Amino acid sequence: MPSTLEKTDRNPVLDGALEAFLDFGVRRTNMAEIARRAGISPATLYRRYSQKSDVVAAVGLREAELILAAIEAAVDVSTPPLEQLTAVHLTVATRLRANKLLQRVLATEPETVLPKITVDAEPILAIGREYLAAFLTRLQTEGHLPSYDVRPVADCLARLAQSEVLTPSTEPLTEDEARAFVRDHLAPFIRLSPEGHR
Repeated sequence: MPSTLEKTDRNPVLDGALEAFLDFGVRRTNMAEIARRAGISPATLYRRYSQKSDVVAAVGLREAELILAAIEAAVDVSTPPLEQLTAVHLTVATRLRANKLLQRVLATEPETVLPKITVDAEPILAIGREYLAAFLTRLQTEGHLPSYDVRPVADCLARLAQSEVLTPSTEPLTEDEARAFVRDHLAPFIRLSPEGHR
């Protein structure tokens, strides 16, 4: 079932750009092609985005927001916190592996996307970090985690996801293995107590 964001946050420019990037790659897509697919004039496109790199960044940010929307749909806050943490981890891993744009550009033109997910990755990292900080804070408020500054922990978890993008595993964990990883390693890292596992 599509997330709320997937159903409502349509942007003809970003939709057209994504289609063109998938067809031609980022490097070979020009602003005229994006405008044509968006059904607007190049002049209108340039009024909204002054250069192609701005469109690329906007598409990347929307892809990150769609992953967060998928997480929101997957996490049932009425379940035990370990199940919630597992849902976050599994959703991120699954969506990153399934992202067609990410896989295409990493395979065909890594020099185009690598700056956006390394030295210029702060906007995308910030989205993940803010979501994870809010997630951890909620677990604290509900009494599942002790009181501590969640920001560096959220930052570390966001960078773990970034690492998966940069160096994806050639042998991804099975779902059972991923659940064991969350239970044995991520849960202790965020200081989720055994009582919180129930």
